[in-house]
Amino acid sequence: MKEQYEFPPEFIWGASTAAHQIEGNNVASDWWAREHAERTDLNEPSGDAADSYHRYGEDIRMLADAGLRMYRFSVEWARIEPAEGCFSKAQLLHYRHMIDVCHQNGVEPMVTLNHMTLPQWLAAKGGWLNADAVDYFARYVRYVMTILHDVTWVCTINEPNMVALTRGGTEGSDFAAASLPAPDPDISVTLVEAHRKAREILSGNPRIKSGWTIACQAFHAMPGCEREMEEYQYPREDYFTEAAAGDDFIGVQAYLRTFIGKEGPVPVPEDAERTLTGWEYFPPALGIAIRHTWDVAGHTPIIVTENGIATADDRQRIDYTFDAIAGMHDAMDDGIDVRGYLHWSLLDNYEWGSFAPTFGLASWDKDTFERHPKPSLDWLGSIARTGIMSR
Repeated sequence: MKEQYEFPPEFIWGASTAAHQIEGNNVASDWWAREHAERTDLNEPSGDAADSYHRYGEDIRMLADAGLRMYRFSVEWARIEPAEGCFSKAQLLHYRHMIDVCHQNGVEPMVTLNHMTLPQWLAAKGGWLNADAVDYFARYVRYVMTILHDVTWVCTINEPNMVALTRGGTEGSDFAAASLPAPDPDISVTLVEAHRKAREILSGNPRIKSGWTIACQAFHAMPGCEREMEEYQYPREDYFTEAAAGDDFIGVQAYLRTFIGKEGPVPVPEDAERTLTGWEYFPPALGIAIRHTWDVAGHTPIIVTENGIATADDRQRIDYTFDAIAGMHDAMDDGIDVRGYLHWSLLDNYEWGSFAPTFGLASWDKDTFERHPKPSLDWLGSIARTGIMSR
């Protein structure tokens, strides 16, 4: 591994977040209902989260001051349409103001239209299994389109493979993929239809470049288990990656590797170095995921829309990210079209049931919500400012 890497000046550097994980008090969503159910299976509720609903201006300025130039955030469908057919102009303007603040600070917004959560009213009707789910999503996308007139990058649906695995968020959590059942095939088909319908609507603005993001697990086959790995991987990842072929971009989201044996996923060895999510510490996952996605998606341009590590040791965060980015750079050297890198996450956040796994480039005080940038934020910002990453 080299000690220094150079990136082209047009390469995009930034960080990502998701509405439910940082905004707080998303009371009309299905996840809020799950968090507060009488027999909830989650460790703790999201509550105020990082209060970014009110503090997004501070967060965007913090990102910009560090030197990062893209902020990926999501619009919360449950705020926009808290009751069926009842759309909130005030909430729409809230997200429009977020776009404005990005532009005012020299930051390119990447707007995600759906990041894991659904409005409670839709979840009560079956969520993505509802026969009209695609039409409901299309109606929502058309409404949000009115604030995207000067936005270039739009992600339709975040990690549709994880949505299908978790049955639309009703089972498991986002960081327990190895323990989840096979994806629901009906939800998988519906999500592809919803994505394509959304892209059709978004194409009404020729400025917009749209795609979706895939949770990539850098699958590895145990000796003699290549066929089992392919059969396991296809419905959980490649089906969704194939559906992105020809899109304006595809988002790669990589953190870990998963070994597949004759009976499915093989547990992480007891002596393996682990992160706060219990995942194996494995920075090369990003480069592996980029190469696999490039092949499966038919050379569709790639943006790394999430990559990071849950750790309380920020030095470890920098080490992990250096090695992950190095793998990305090697893939670019081999001719793979990678347009940008967005770190997960700008802030420590609510990781779908717990605040314990800290992924952020910045922390915040649980009583005052004061932001505390970590050294990793300035480190990543220096790469964005100079185009050079070195030890």
